[in-house]
Amino acid sequence: MHNYKELNVWKRGIKLTTEIYKISQIFPNEERFGLTSQMRRSAVSVPSNVAEGAGRRTDGEFVNFLGIAHGSICELETQLYVAFELGYIEEQKFNDVTSELTEIQKMLYSLIQKFEKK
Repeated sequence: MHNYKELNVWKRGIKLTTEIYKISQIFPNEERFGLTSQMRRSAVSVPSNVAEGAGRRTDGEFVNFLGIAHGSICELETQLYVAFELGYIEEQKFNDVTSELTEIQKMLYSLIQKFEKK
């Protein structure tokens, strides 16, 4: 078992999730059950899967959940591109968020590699 609250990837995932919630608040009402909902679920899935995996019994299970978190962050990245192309996100905010997202992707990948080598 790992203490997920000490993992930087979990902490940054929480911050990213709160940022996605703030960004999506200004999306059009017709996106409430579409892009807004999808982005929020993808974002919250990242730290949630890190936490769930950390609470499992084996490193293999942890790696599996880290892989799910990595998939969710890739999904979120795609949704951010769609929101940007639709004009829902300003360019500077888009760049800032995708930059942080890329760093979290790298952190997840590194953590997966670390535990797969054990």
